[in-house]
Amino acid sequence: MDLLTRPVLVTGGTGYIGSHTVVELLRRGTPVVIVDDLSNSSADVLPAVTELGGATPILEIGDIRDRAFLDAVLARHQPGAAIHFAAKKAVGESVEIPATYLDINIGGTTTLLAALHDAGIHHLVFSSSCSVHGESDPTPLHEESPVAPANPYAFTKLTGEHMLERLVTADPSWATVALRYFNPIGAHPSGLLGEAGKGRPRNIMPWLVDVAAGRQPDLEIFGDDWPTPDGTCIRDYLHVVDVARVHVLALEHLRAGAAQVFNIGTGVGTSVRELLRAMEVASGREIPHRIVGRREGDVSSLVADTARVRAAWGWEPEFTVADMCADTWRFDLTR
Repeated sequence: MDLLTRPVLVTGGTGYIGSHTVVELLRRGTPVVIVDDLSNSSADVLPAVTELGGATPILEIGDIRDRAFLDAVLARHQPGAAIHFAAKKAVGESVEIPATYLDINIGGTTTLLAALHDAGIHHLVFSSSCSVHGESDPTPLHEESPVAPANPYAFTKLTGEHMLERLVTADPSWATVALRYFNPIGAHPSGLLGEAGKGRPRNIMPWLVDVAAGRQPDLEIFGDDWPTPDGTCIRDYLHVVDVARVHVLALEHLRAGAAQVFNIGTGVGTSVRELLRAMEVASGREIPHRIVGRREGDVSSLVADTARVRAAWGWEPEFTVADMCADTWRFDLTR
């Protein structure tokens, strides 16, 4: 069965990664039904998504914890598969309000899986995270590296993976893929679509851009005494379009009876200071910054070993950190 010829349900589809993935699905000619409660996104992205994708997705506004709502959506549109992004995603915030993260990320996933199962939809791509590995040494990290979530957000993602493993074991008609992507940043190269969450940015790239644009006074760097070459945290930054495209690829490689897991990154680590300098080059502006204390739940280095996904699917990222910064700045200039 070619899943890309039937509608695909995309939870969190008006969000940052979700909206870029919807674009890539639409470009393939795949109908898309978005489910989103718009708590950290906006339907305002839909004109750009339609322009870039060449078709208009359907938006159903509601909460994935609402079983009656999900049942109605699935009955109405009868998708063949789902991509599950809907979740809260800020490490620091998850430490502050862990119960909320458990409720939305785990409770919402549980409700979604039950609704899909009862509707006879057994194909799912799950948005996981490299943060499930915690403070691991050495890096790069492969799929069998130890897992030790250092914060509630990471715990919810690892729990989601375990849920899929148990589900497939109990019912081999299910086919799932969990994508542990590392640090998605950037924006669509057109400048029409990018990261535009609500409230004060908690992720580094929107914060960098806000400082470069003069909307924030400086960037807070959470510690300069980490065990890294320049003392700041190292992450494997990945262009959001690369992330979006690998979700479409995952739909092509779902296998019944398998709960696959793949690390998605570039294999190249970039420190906070290095990313700051790259954004200064892209924007042509100095970015003031200051060192503050380490943030609870952070780890020093997370870099991917992507050998498994390269071997299985032939996937390679196309964009560099310089591209990520340039595309982010281009998007900001169009807002």
